[in-house]
Amino acid sequence: MDEIAAYNQTRWKALVEADALFTRPALNLNALSALEMVDREERLGDVFAKDVLCLACGGGQQSAAFALLGANVTVSDLSEEQLVRDAEAAAHYGLNIKIVQADMRDLSGFEGASFDIVHHAYSLNFVPGARRVFLQVARILRHGGIYHFNFANPFLMGIEQNSWNGKGYQLAQPYDREAEITYDDPSWVYERDRNELVPSPKEFRHILSDIVNGLVDTGFVIRHMSDSCDIQPDVNAEPGTWDHFVAYAPPWLAVWAELDIE
Repeated sequence: MDEIAAYNQTRWKALVEADALFTRPALNLNALSALEMVDREERLGDVFAKDVLCLACGGGQQSAAFALLGANVTVSDLSEEQLVRDAEAAAHYGLNIKIVQADMRDLSGFEGASFDIVHHAYSLNFVPGARRVFLQVARILRHGGIYHFNFANPFLMGIEQNSWNGKGYQLAQPYDREAEITYDDPSWVYERDRNELVPSPKEFRHILSDIVNGLVDTGFVIRHMSDSCDIQPDVNAEPGTWDHFVAYAPPWLAVWAELDIE
């Protein structure tokens, strides 16, 4: 285990202990809300009996949603504590979900061409080298398989909601490839003031050309891109608040790609 993996494990253990929003299992899902969680744009079609890997998706949310829709679900995450939440969700619904602890940069524990869908929650920026992850995903996806993932808007990284200067949110860092960026968790992560016991997020900027070219070079065809991932922008909100901040630029982007290699 390298220093990056160790840091991420430590941070996510602390996040679970602090009951951060994305560590809480989704225990009130139905068919409609499950579909909304994993396929809001209705691009996957029927996932019944499809083999789905929820990559770096611990927390008992997406894994439960896909399983409720009838998919054969495997969830993989580096955090043991997050995977416990998936086990809790599976037990709550009476679902059979396979749970595997693994680093997204090394999926050698999975057989090649074993999944129809890889659903990758926001976590790509927790490690440098997006192409390395793409190669891992390409190996385990079947031909024509779908890879859906979120990542940080690289043009916005390093800007925080409290950086409002009266006129706008100020760019303060150069657009460097793989730059290591730290910041404070937004208040909504805990639904209260920041938890001082949780290590700050440590992320790496994947510039847009590395995302696009990395996918193309590893055999993917980009089918769709979205910049409206789970945000509620409000230009009339108080400056310096999250809703006002995201009205100026989307913090996250999402890609739907299809494996196109023989």
